[in-house]
Amino acid sequence: MKKIYILSAVLSAFSLHAQFTVTVQTPADFKEQDAILYTLNGSKDIIASKEQVKNNTWTFKYPKNYSGMMKIYFPNTNNSISFISENKNVSIKLETQDNKVKNIVYQDESNDLMSKLQEGSQKKELILPALAQIKEYYKDNTDFGKALKTEISRLSGGINSVDQAQHPFIYYYNTNYSKFLSADSAKKVTQDDIVNFLDKSNDLLETSSLLRPILVAYLNTGGNTNVGASVDKLLDTLKVETPRGQTVLSELIDIFDVYDMNEFKDKYLGLAKNLKCTINDRLASTIKSNTNVEMGATFPNNKFQSPLNTTAKSLYDVKADKKVIVFWSSTCSHCESELPKLLEKYNDLKAKNIQVVGLSLDTDKDSYSKKISVFPWINDSELKGWNSSYVDTYNVHATPTYFILDANNKIISKPEHVGDVLEYFKIK
Repeated sequence: MKKIYILSAVLSAFSLHAQFTVTVQTPADFKEQDAILYTLNGSKDIIASKEQVKNNTWTFKYPKNYSGMMKIYFPNTNNSISFISENKNVSIKLETQDNKVKNIVYQDESNDLMSKLQEGSQKKELILPALAQIKEYYKDNTDFGKALKTEISRLSGGINSVDQAQHPFIYYYNTNYSKFLSADSAKKVTQDDIVNFLDKSNDLLETSSLLRPILVAYLNTGGNTNVGASVDKLLDTLKVETPRGQTVLSELIDIFDVYDMNEFKDKYLGLAKNLKCTINDRLASTIKSNTNVEMGATFPNNKFQSPLNTTAKSLYDVKADKKVIVFWSSTCSHCESELPKLLEKYNDLKAKNIQVVGLSLDTDKDSYSKKISVFPWINDSELKGWNSSYVDTYNVHATPTYFILDANNKIISKPEHVGDVLEYFKIK
């Protein structure tokens, strides 16, 4: 029994050591109760916990080791803030106005350093080339010439000043961003360099937000005619039976979806579905999201939040011979050009007992309300933008996105554009 107590004490001590706290302070007039903490896996935000405000402060206790990008989302005011964890306490103070975050003050050392490096990186990309040109007109022994030289030297530095032992995540992020994604270095990187990095990198890759842009860079280095060969080479090295291989496979499927590379999306989604090994959560979510909206699948139901132009409580409560589902946003330029065409033919659709349901990925209630005032079809929105449940449930990567359902809510068409919708119903 004594040994059990000793083991319990050791585990308890380790748990305390691994835990860190995220604290966010806001002004008293910031009208928000809830906050959701997210970690990151590849390009996917993962809910870690949810807390309520106490004395204008949210306190999240994270129970285990985590180094990487994090995010807090305020669902009622639709604000979000990003920061990093290096498995140390995080302290943030928000400056707000009219329930909107206007400034983020990072009070812990790691986030303060990361913020300054990010600001310096932006200045380096925008200002350094201009300073280098100006310097040609001034001699180094003049006061202005000396000042220019000092500023150019300062902006040219950055990552070398980061102590890797003290700030391992910051060092990892900045080193690899500079190597693979900066304008100066990216042209010199080969496919083999990227394959080796993705294969050998530690777990910080999944939490760094670098994975997807590096994969896009990898595909670009191979060229449009070699996409399949490039992907096969990468997956053969990583092995799709491994967690890293499956996360990369998931990211690639999403990339092909975003860029309408349907041939490759179908090929590698098929590979994912046919895997006989254990599937990690990241790949499983991609498979499920795509399965939800396959041709012939029953479109998942959606419980309406504040629907307009209907008494229905959910999507399944809407009765029609056919339904056109459109995911859109008031800030989407393509929606601006397409939805008026749908509006022109709405009465023709309605005469055929076809109902249109618009689900908006807006965040601004006033902008959303102004737009839907002229749309006579069913409208609803969670007003959470790309944090809406629609994104994962219906595999939405762009707006507008259309689905046509039959009377039993089965998917019978996935039009690319509003013209395809009207053509499906033979409406001119």
